Amino acid sequence: RIVLVGFSQGGALSLYTGMQLDGADGPLGGIVVLSGYLPHASGFKITKGFEGTPIFHGHGQADPLVKLEAARESQSEVQKRGSTNYELKVYPGLPHSVSPQEIADVGAFLGRVLPPDDSCKVQLKDPGEMSIKELRGAIAKAGLGRQAVGLMEKREFVELLKQHRDGKL
Repeated sequence: RIVLVGFSQGGALSLYTGMQLDGADGPLGGIVVLSGYLPHASGFKITKGFEGTPIFHGHGQADPLVKLEAARESQSEVQKRGSTNYELKVYPGLPHSVSPQEIADVGAFLGRVLPPDDSCKVQLKDPGEMSIKELRGAIAKAGLGRQAVGLMEKREFVELLKQHRDGKL
């Protein structure tokens, strides 16, 4: 459930490194390259078992720093070496930058390669099971200090925190 993401040289590093990890923990969940390229193609080899790693490469058609041709060459080189899941998406008129559409496309890509997994969710402690000290800490972190002024009973702190978590404040 790890995705490497980078822009420009960061994208180059994400692509180059992400496909050549030692493989002990298996491939990454995916790689996102934005306005990037494959550096040092002559020394690039895909780690066995990483060929199917999903790669999203977004690139501006009007990028004056990393030309679109470099993105196309990167895709070609990575695919020649065995990549089977490389998407290059070109954004018309976009210079060396990102666009709202590109960000939306990255979000969709992340939704595909990192599907929801409840085991990864942070489990919040039930306020009713918290000590007063824990309640005060949670209330302070939530920025509810003003609403807590004058509260005396534990049940009042519990109710305040529950209302906050339920979106009722």
